[in-house]
Amino acid sequence: MTATPEIGMVVVQPTAFCNIACTYCYLPDRSNKHVIAQSTVTRLFEQIFASGWSCPEITVIWHAGEPLVVPVSFYREAFATIERMRPASVHVKHSFQTNGTLIDGDWCTLFKDWSVGVGVSLDGPRELHDLHRKSRSGKGTFDKTIAGIRCLRENDVEFHVISVLSHTSLDQPEELLDFYLSEGIDQICFNVEESEGDHVSSLFHGPELRKRYASFLRRFWHLARRSGRVRFVREIDLALPRLFRPEGVPARNIQVEPLAMLNVDSHGNVSSFSPELLGLKNEDYRDFLLGNINFQSLQEIRDTCLASPLYRDITAGVQACSRSCDYFSVCGGGAPVNKLFENGSFTGTETSYCTLTQMVPTDLILEAYDRLAHSPAVVAPQAASSPSPVQSGDVAA
Repeated sequence: MTATPEIGMVVVQPTAFCNIACTYCYLPDRSNKHVIAQSTVTRLFEQIFASGWSCPEITVIWHAGEPLVVPVSFYREAFATIERMRPASVHVKHSFQTNGTLIDGDWCTLFKDWSVGVGVSLDGPRELHDLHRKSRSGKGTFDKTIAGIRCLRENDVEFHVISVLSHTSLDQPEELLDFYLSEGIDQICFNVEESEGDHVSSLFHGPELRKRYASFLRRFWHLARRSGRVRFVREIDLALPRLFRPEGVPARNIQVEPLAMLNVDSHGNVSSFSPELLGLKNEDYRDFLLGNINFQSLQEIRDTCLASPLYRDITAGVQACSRSCDYFSVCGGGAPVNKLFENGSFTGTETSYCTLTQMVPTDLILEAYDRLAHSPAVVAPQAASSPSPVQSGDVAA
């Protein structure tokens, strides 16, 4: 019998629209300006809270388009509505993933008033950032993004950056670190440009990628810790508690649990598992949708999920990973969206994505631990002690 869902993350698409046009974006509907209705937000959280399936802390990520094209007033109303319905036993943490080009004082006030987690997509200095992160007219967006980051700093709003690594930036760990430090950026996350949806990465399937990425991350991590000015490197600091955890405590992977990660588009359509599946289509699984929160209850959506080929095949893939992968105890079965787009099936096992996000960080941490254990005079780089920025597997940059 399937366990009761434990909803830990809700990805809400306020709008599919994005004001810029990154060359590696996989979102299929980014010119659609439809905005989610307040009534849909209300219905969604009524259902979540009434279900009794909430984890003690739920992270709500406003994403899957550029959330800041929707006005501040929308979020003030939505946040207040959610807060009024929230059970005392549940804590709700809101988070935005933004390209940063629209951040101003009003946004900073909202972020501070509601303790919003803020992630900004920034690929590095101008020459790296503007290679792929372009305006709709084809111009670079670096100046507007860095202005947004400086506005966050001036208003004492905590944030992290997510940088997409390309062919060029994989060879520049020192240059990237110098840039982050020059801008007062001390919480850093990396995504390697990958293939999702209609976007096919020429980098992601290269035979030397694991070696190149390991070299990059090792160098960046060691230099960052040595600097004493970086509080958080996601790839290392989220891997540490998964690797060194109490005996008998499994590593949770909410991307393979039904409804543990609930994804809702601007029309109220619901998916689960990898958030990147929302809005995509496939011959075998059609649109990956499990229902619409405006018309179905969360219980009905769960029942549809459990009876779906989607869930059947994702479960088969997790079981295959458990039998074949030495890293399963850390990973918990991989990211379904990457299995589908890299291997052509949810039932597969190893992907380039899990190699980079799970295997490489695990190897580097064990390498440092082994060096420390055998050479007491050598101090291995330590994990940051700052709170972790939200990570939903690979909520896109």
